[in-house]
Amino acid sequence: MKQAFLLLFSLGGLLFFSCQSPTSSDLISTEAVSVEGGMISGTSDSSGLVKIFKGIPFAAPPVGDLRWKAPQPVLPWEGVKACTDNPPAPMQNPPVPFFAWSEEFLIPKDPISEDCLYLNIWTAAEKSDEKRPVMVWIYGGGFSSGGNSVPLYDGTDLAKEGIVVVNLNYRVGMLGFFVHPDLSAESPDQTSGNYGILDQIAALEWVKKNIAQFGGDPDNVTIAGQSAGAFSVNALVVSPKAKGLFHKAIAQSGGMFNRGTGLVSGLKGAEERGKMLTDTLGITLADLRQLPADSLLKFPARFGTTIDGKVLPSVRESFENGSFSDVPLLTGWNADDRVSGNPPTTPAEFKANAKKQYGGRAGEYLELFPADSPEILAQTQNMMSGLFFGMQNYTWAKMQSEKGQNDAYVYYFTRVPPGEPNYGAFHSAEFSYALHTLRNWNRPFEQTDYDLEKTMSGYWLNFVKTGNPNGAGLPEWPVFDPANPMVNELGAEVKTRALPYWAQMKFMESLND
Repeated sequence: MKQAFLLLFSLGGLLFFSCQSPTSSDLISTEAVSVEGGMISGTSDSSGLVKIFKGIPFAAPPVGDLRWKAPQPVLPWEGVKACTDNPPAPMQNPPVPFFAWSEEFLIPKDPISEDCLYLNIWTAAEKSDEKRPVMVWIYGGGFSSGGNSVPLYDGTDLAKEGIVVVNLNYRVGMLGFFVHPDLSAESPDQTSGNYGILDQIAALEWVKKNIAQFGGDPDNVTIAGQSAGAFSVNALVVSPKAKGLFHKAIAQSGGMFNRGTGLVSGLKGAEERGKMLTDTLGITLADLRQLPADSLLKFPARFGTTIDGKVLPSVRESFENGSFSDVPLLTGWNADDRVSGNPPTTPAEFKANAKKQYGGRAGEYLELFPADSPEILAQTQNMMSGLFFGMQNYTWAKMQSEKGQNDAYVYYFTRVPPGEPNYGAFHSAEFSYALHTLRNWNRPFEQTDYDLEKTMSGYWLNFVKTGNPNGAGLPEWPVFDPANPMVNELGAEVKTRALPYWAQMKFMESLND
C-alpha cells in the first residue's frame, strides 16, 4: 500500500511538473530555432545569459539579376544553419580609422560582400512567449559605409536588461542607392534608388514575422539609429511601406527635414545623374550588373536617399499632412557634432556671402552668426557645423510635438570622451554610452563615463520598453515643448537645460516659411 501511494505521489509530481514547466517547443535554444527559411543555431555570451545569433538571412542575396532590385524573399536551406559568426558587411571600401573614428567604430576588415542581407540578434529570453520589447538598430556611415557587426553595436548588455536587440544590414553606396531611368522603368513602383531603405523595411517585416521565436514582442518594436541610421529612421517614419512595422523611434544626430544635408535628392535629378554616369562610361545597365561589385566602388559619385513618393515621400510634407507614423520619439545631437570643417574664409568674405544669401535679413543673420574677427568666425563656423544635425533633430521634435499625438524627448550630449584623439563631444561619441558598450571602446574612461553609460542606457531601455525614457533612479527628462524647449543635457552632469542655439534655429526655421 505504501509503495502504491509513493508511486501515485511520484506520478502526480511528474504531472504537476509537466504542467508547470515549458514544453521543449517553448524553450529558446541556441541549438535550433525555427525562422523563415529553415532552422538556425547560435551561441551564448560568456555569462551564458544571452543567446546570440549572427548572420540570419532576412532576404535573398541581392546579387546578379537582383542587383538594384527590392529585396526578395529568403531562400530556404536544409538542415540547421550555423548563425554564430559575423555576417558579411555590405560592399564598401576597406575600413580605415580616421577623424575620431577608431577601429571600434568600423566594420571588421572581412568579410565584406554584396551578399550582405543578414541580421544579428541578442536575447536573454528563455521562452518564446515572453514578449520582450525589441530594439532594431540601424547603423550610420553616410549611406556609403557601415555594418551591423561594429564592436560598439554589440547588444549583449542591453539584452541582459530585458529587451531583444536586432542589428540589421542594408546595402550602401552605389549598390544601395543608385538611381537610373532604366531601373525606374523596370520597377513596379516606377522608381529607383532607396534599395538600402527597402532592405531595412524587409528586415522589419522579418522581425514582425519571426521575433517571437526569440522571446520578442512584434507589437513593441523600436527603430533606432545614429547619423545615416537616424536619416533612415526618419525615412521609415514617413514611408508608407513601413507602416505598422514599428512603434517607437530613436534618432541620434540625423534627419531629413531641412535642405542642405547632401544625402537626399529628388527622383528626376537623381535619374539624370545616373544616366549621365552610364552615358559618360558608355555602358548599359545590363553591363553594370555584370561588373564585379568592388569595381563599382571606383565610380566618383556620392549616393543617398531619393524622394520618390513611393518608398520615401517628402519628410516635411508627410508631417504637415499627417501621413507619417505617429510614434513616440527620442532624439538629439552632440555638442561637437560636426563631421567636416567649413571652407576657409575671412570675416569679410563671410559677411559678403551673408548679404548675398540673406539680403535684407543679413544684419539679423550676422548678429546670430557673428564674424567680427577670425577667432569669432571660427567659433561661428563650429557652431554652424554642429547645427547641421541639431537643426534636423530640433525640427523633428518640434513637428512631432505639433503634428502628432505622441511625445518627443530631446537630448544634448556634451561629454567629451577622455583620451585621444580629442574632437570634443564628437559625432558618434554618444551611442556607445546609450548602447552600454564602453567596454568595447579603447579609451581611458573614468567613473563619470560609466555613470553616464548607466544613466543613458537606462533612458534608452525605458524608452524601448514604454515610450518614455523616465524611470526610477534617473534624473527627470521633460517632454519636449516647442513653446519652451528644454532638453536633457547628457554630460558630466545630467540635467535639464534650455535648448542650445534656439535663436539661431528659429532664424533658420523662418527661411522655410
